[in-house]
Amino acid sequence: MNYDTPEFLSSADTDGFSEPLRPFFAQPVTCVEDKFARLRLIRSRRVGPATYRRLMAEHGSAAAALGVLPDVAEEAGVKGYQICPEGVIRAEIKAAQKIGARLLCLGDAEYPAELAEVADAPPALWALGDRELLTKPKVALVGTRNASSLAGRMARKLAQDLGAAGVVTVSGMARGVDTAVHQASLETGTIAVLGGGVDVIYPVENTALGEAIAAQGLRLSEAPMGHQPQARDFPRRNRIISGLAPVLVVVEAALKSGSMITARAALDQGREVLAVPGHPLDTRTSGCNALLRDGATLVRSAEDILDILDTMTAPHEPAQNALPFEGPTATHTIPPDQIIALLAITPVAEDQLARDLGMELSAFSALVAPLELSGQISRAPGGLLSLAG
Repeated sequence: MNYDTPEFLSSADTDGFSEPLRPFFAQPVTCVEDKFARLRLIRSRRVGPATYRRLMAEHGSAAAALGVLPDVAEEAGVKGYQICPEGVIRAEIKAAQKIGARLLCLGDAEYPAELAEVADAPPALWALGDRELLTKPKVALVGTRNASSLAGRMARKLAQDLGAAGVVTVSGMARGVDTAVHQASLETGTIAVLGGGVDVIYPVENTALGEAIAAQGLRLSEAPMGHQPQARDFPRRNRIISGLAPVLVVVEAALKSGSMITARAALDQGREVLAVPGHPLDTRTSGCNALLRDGATLVRSAEDILDILDTMTAPHEPAQNALPFEGPTATHTIPPDQIIALLAITPVAEDQLARDLGMELSAFSALVAPLELSGQISRAPGGLLSLAG
């Protein structure tokens, strides 16, 4: 296998595995082979971030996890399970090499440290552009696609002033507020998190902006190359936007909107949530006003955001669970039917379910993985579980 090109490997790959990760590999493998296996594992059917973590923790490496995945699926009631074909991964890597994208795996030195702390952090990210932006202070700014004139002006002003202060902006390259944020901070540093593949610019009218971000900023995506974004992809994308930065600012958002989903993800992740106030009779600002009512910090200018950042300038210490592997966990005898009986269509926090059953979260998660593989339960951003619809 020969994928050791600059476009595929991150700079950490030439240095070998970091010492904290070395014990988790069951057998010696090259960095390229391991990255190939990791990408293949997360691209396999019904393997999400939580299942990926569990398989890696229990089996020590992606190659070993792939070896047992069909058996795990069969035990969960899935007959004839097939892991992602090697040819699919080769094609994805070839597409990435063509545009110069770089693969960042959870545990890499280049993987964004803030995002690594998130419980459902994506195991693999494609990065296109200036990866140094990931190491700089960041603030996420989001808002409605149908932005008012005032919201557009506010988004641009905040982005410009934050950029002048050395802060990188993070947003989703959607219409409206996102577009204004990226345009205003293009020269000072901006990161666009995409719902589709890192090589797919959406919406189409942002093609020129997307190309400029790849040249001057950074585009990120957990989706496969060439993936056309669907509605279900954006809530997953939103958890990455909030996970990349310690502070999230909602510029303008209705009560039921994608921006409010991002705000809830940020709160679940322990981020600071700020909001720009709006007129009570304007439904486009109802979400922001609700956040302020519930305790979010009011934003009048970039100074309010920078004040919050100043209180968070202590050296960054990764959380103990930031590593993608946590070691083997003890087994538990609670039958799957007992877990399913606690679930409904309305999502429930995984840690709450573990407490209800009197279990350690790690042991409970080990029981949940087969149920996810079998399609009996679904996982939503923020560690929420529900019965599959």
